[in-house]
Amino acid sequence: MKILVVGGGGREHALCYSMRGNELLCAPGNPGIESLARCYPDISAESIDSLVALAVDEKVDLVVVGPEVPLSLGLADQLIARKIPVFGPTREAAFIEASKAFAKELMLESGVPTASYKEFTSEIEARVHIENTQSPYVLKADGLAAGKGVVVAMTKEEALSSLPQVFSVNGKLIIEEFLKGVEVSFIIATDGERVVPLSTAHDYKRIFDNNDGPNTGGMGTVSPTPRIDISRTNELVTLVISPILKSFRERGTPFCGFLYAGLMIDGESVKVVEYNCRMGDPEAQSILPRFEGDAAKLFYALATKGELPEVKFSKQVCVSVVLAAPGYPGEVKKGGVIEGIEFASSLKNIAIFHAGTKKNAEGQIVVNGGRVLNITGFGENLEGARQNAYRAADMIQFAGRQIRRDIGK
Repeated sequence: MKILVVGGGGREHALCYSMRGNELLCAPGNPGIESLARCYPDISAESIDSLVALAVDEKVDLVVVGPEVPLSLGLADQLIARKIPVFGPTREAAFIEASKAFAKELMLESGVPTASYKEFTSEIEARVHIENTQSPYVLKADGLAAGKGVVVAMTKEEALSSLPQVFSVNGKLIIEEFLKGVEVSFIIATDGERVVPLSTAHDYKRIFDNNDGPNTGGMGTVSPTPRIDISRTNELVTLVISPILKSFRERGTPFCGFLYAGLMIDGESVKVVEYNCRMGDPEAQSILPRFEGDAAKLFYALATKGELPEVKFSKQVCVSVVLAAPGYPGEVKKGGVIEGIEFASSLKNIAIFHAGTKKNAEGQIVVNGGRVLNITGFGENLEGARQNAYRAADMIQFAGRQIRRDIGK
């Protein structure tokens, strides 16, 4: 098939990796994706008209959308109107990620277990609420914030100081009950009715070891996660996926694409932290390398209501370690030359996914984003995968590189 992948980060690199063997196009792509797909660096993932024109001109068989922003801007709607198969939800369905308040309303309507919350459109009222309640607090911006619109504040002072930053995203936020337990990423592929669970994973949100420092978009992942038994997959589908898909169908906006449920597991208790309308990033870099066969057949079958292929995942464990730029998750310093990628790529049981890179005028690969590279190690067990990932990660250097040392521990 000829397939257009929309996006230019680590998730999109992993998507291309899982569909290698097809004729791939990627807009905008990145230096790592160039070895797998024909890239269009001048077409932004948010340039909806240009993306649609590219899909039409190239007569693609399928469009797979990586990031949430083009989905929230209605890319899938425009492709569907032109009868181009697309794996990704419509604008209204993508609202489950674009608005935390909408997601909460949908969870309550669907009977999905989640944290209690309050919604605020006034920063003053939110401040009064914090001052009159006990810590800890979870502050969430209502709009899209590239994985950085959430602050988990363990003290009243931290919550109050973070409030202006979170509120500034779009002038609306929710303050949630703090949930105890361990986080699990549960991601499925769906056509709105049929559900194909992908392998479980868990990620590490804080910038520093031992879960210290501010939240990021993710500093590393493990798949499959030892935090939940695979035998609970059907239970999770029944509890947190099927009710949401039913609500979307009843609203006349069926959901097709990846549906990501961020879960908090505390013994037998399961509660939803958030939903995303796309494949998790960086979870994609540890889940998709374990996909056996051509993932494009699955995405195409769901996008066209066709016959589903057999879906299998390798029994190997994947640990993906993020190399982040100086300043991340705050103001990122770009332009630093990256050395050692070729050496690390030559190691066995390693896959390297580019997330925030570009080539400079001299053709060198340089830092161009907060999360720069994802180093994925394969292993027969968790510790073996960890060792492989860190061995390769330490061969790659750039000024101010940030790395967590406890991914998979």
